[in-house]
Amino acid sequence: MRTLLLLSLLGIISDQAAAQKIPVNKYGLTVLTTQQQYQQLIKADSNQQLINLETYIPDIKKDVRYATTNNFTHQRLYTKTAIYMRLPAAKSLKAVQSALRKKGYGLLIYDAYRPYHITEAMFKIVPNDLYAADPKKGSGHNRGVAVDLSMVDLKTGKPVAMPTDFDDFTTKAHENYIPSDPTVTANRKLLRNTMMQHGFKGSTTEWWHFYLPDYKKYPLMDIFF
Repeated sequence: MRTLLLLSLLGIISDQAAAQKIPVNKYGLTVLTTQQQYQQLIKADSNQQLINLETYIPDIKKDVRYATTNNFTHQRLYTKTAIYMRLPAAKSLKAVQSALRKKGYGLLIYDAYRPYHITEAMFKIVPNDLYAADPKKGSGHNRGVAVDLSMVDLKTGKPVAMPTDFDDFTTKAHENYIPSDPTVTANRKLLRNTMMQHGFKGSTTEWWHFYLPDYKKYPLMDIFF
């Protein structure tokens, strides 16, 4: 029964999804939009739970740019700055934080779970799926298993030097870009390698973007937490 419920909420079996009265959107995607749907989901599978990263991971830092105008849209898209990820992603990120701490660094989160309608708004501004997720497919952020982040130096509390700032859409943000400063190269490599060692996959065009490869196991959601 629990398995059928989970499959229903994931939209894997269309008639079961219909039975749960979760309509598809204009792109044919099943998107959870209510707390009731979310509660049914986590009742069927506890791994679907969204975890508050600030309470789950010791000393994690955040700079939620979409709650400000300091982002590529120049608009305030969020009214709150809480950062959430699904339980498996949160566990992996906690392991990353522990590994980095031993080397004098910590994580700085720019964005984690992102409601689906925010992705729609972003794509209207930058309609290029190299940099903004196409709402016809949805985003790993909408599924709660993608994260945008950097590192801070634990001694100074300041962000480390990276090839670009967050949400830079130039080639300098690409994986294959070679920075002139070896410190920048080392910082990017440390972040990427540590994330990959703990189950995340990185983007080729955004040094800050990472996600779980099995993201399709988690449904798209358009719910604020």
